[in-house]
Amino acid sequence: MGMGMGMGVDQGVTVRRRGCSCTKDDFLPEQSFKSWDNYFRAIKETPTRFMDRVLTRSLDSTELHEIKARSQHEMKKTLSWWDLIWFGIGAVIGAGIFVLTGIQAREVSGPAVVLSYVVSGLSAMLSVFCYTEFAVEIPVAGGSFAYLRVELGDFMAFIAAGNILLEYVIGGAAVARSWTSYFATLCNHHPNDFRIIVHSMSADYGHLDPIAVVVVCVICVLAVLSTKGSSRFNYIASIVHVVIILFIIIAGFTQADTKNYSDFVPFGVHGIFKSSAVLFFAYVGFDAVSTMAEETKNPARDIPIGLVGSMIITTAAYCLLAVVLCLMQPFGNIDPDAPFSVAFEAAGMSWAKYVVAAGALKGMTTVLLVGAVGQARYLTHIARTHMMPPWLAQVHPKTGTPINATVVMLAATAIIAFFTDLPILADLLSISTLFIFMLVALALLVRRYYVSGETTTGNRNKLIACIVLMLASSIATAAYWGLSNEKDWIAYVITVPIWFLATLALAVAVPQARSPKLWGVPLVPWLPSASIAINIFLLGSIDGASFARFGIWTIVLLVYYFLFGLHASYDTAKESAENRIGNGLRKVEEGGNVSSEA
Repeated sequence: MGMGMGMGVDQGVTVRRRGCSCTKDDFLPEQSFKSWDNYFRAIKETPTRFMDRVLTRSLDSTELHEIKARSQHEMKKTLSWWDLIWFGIGAVIGAGIFVLTGIQAREVSGPAVVLSYVVSGLSAMLSVFCYTEFAVEIPVAGGSFAYLRVELGDFMAFIAAGNILLEYVIGGAAVARSWTSYFATLCNHHPNDFRIIVHSMSADYGHLDPIAVVVVCVICVLAVLSTKGSSRFNYIASIVHVVIILFIIIAGFTQADTKNYSDFVPFGVHGIFKSSAVLFFAYVGFDAVSTMAEETKNPARDIPIGLVGSMIITTAAYCLLAVVLCLMQPFGNIDPDAPFSVAFEAAGMSWAKYVVAAGALKGMTTVLLVGAVGQARYLTHIARTHMMPPWLAQVHPKTGTPINATVVMLAATAIIAFFTDLPILADLLSISTLFIFMLVALALLVRRYYVSGETTTGNRNKLIACIVLMLASSIATAAYWGLSNEKDWIAYVITVPIWFLATLALAVAVPQARSPKLWGVPLVPWLPSASIAINIFLLGSIDGASFARFGIWTIVLLVYYFLFGLHASYDTAKESAENRIGNGLRKVEEGGNVSSEA
């Protein structure tokens, strides 16, 4: 596939330098930015370049070899399935369960918050399956960004990439702020005692949190030093964490009062799903495990065990913790800042609140660490394609870690954590995450049912029609749910059967064009189609203000893309062998013969 040529170009641009450098060519080395004339010419060509990037799909082999080589140095393969399970637990169990459970149970769903966790967990598990097949077949640090580049093309991958970065920055900021809340509880203080209140600013942004910034800085140092070292720290901290969770569950059940469950669904079914959408935040992080694929010794065996195993353990722990919390206290008395600590105090077990607070801090620390490791690898792979400055793709020769990407992501996390309140962060995070997971499920359907040069035009058109109907019926169901009251049901009689028939038509009328080589999602197309429907449905339960913030972020992404990212990635693709087939303008799409090269 002309790999040597692509590598040669990259060696001419980056590999001649030793270590991490910082020059103009590290940020904007492409032809379009060599002079103002070149840049204005590139801007004029924006429409044709945009169409090229929309229609071009990357190759498995390109992501696995050529793109990876742009980091100058290899990441070290040091992780096993055991490491990945603990990374998964460390990545997920943190601020979501220890903070958001209290807010949601008290104000949105009551004791039925356990059902909210079941719905979120089901959605997350479906997404885990879709992620796993991709991570096994394309084991690179780019995670969902690399998968979408291969199946949906550069532009959709960039939009997802922007949301992935937002997800990680906001997730880290939310956890860092929660860290302050539990630390305050441990010191017998109210969380705001440790924050600087600026009365001239809005309450959502005026509680400044210097402790959160310090925590993020410490995590940054750990993440930069070593992936295996981070794994060991996470492994030890997660074991302590699991022991404390077992303590909370067992001690909590000794204080249970079933009267607190007498009004199980005080806010109705709408409340359950509204909480599910926000509590999806509690499952965010497992995708960080897929970014470890490049550093995994045996991806085909280790990634499925690591991802699915950690998700099963996490979902069971969440449901038990939610049940315990609502049995210990009436839902109206639950504390929104440190619910478990305060519940034990109210039950007369004041000493237990210190154990809970210490466990929560351990959990949040590991979530921050695994998040830092994962987000840096996402940014590294995005920068390898030059959609972001290639300076961010440099891997340090001694540590084998992407230092530049780690520092930049955690600096952004620290700034957001300093200013922004937790509920805003949680809602915005859920939108980004649900959107990305929906795209990954969609990409999996494309991967299984469409191979360029093999799939007939008729089958391709049937695939497109089925996907459009799935998306349209899911969006209509979510919109109706979000706008109507829960007694209205007439629209579901139309939208749900359309989704079912579209999925059935795909299963019956379109032959699968590709079989997974190593590990495959079961029940295709039903499982990815259900993932698309549930993720979109949960999006319909999120408030309008969060969607407005999401819209602003999308506009920022598009402005950056059309001014810089589009031209940089276009030039890079044209320079490499990736698109030099035929006359150099033909769209290179992954064929069935390519995967054997990987």
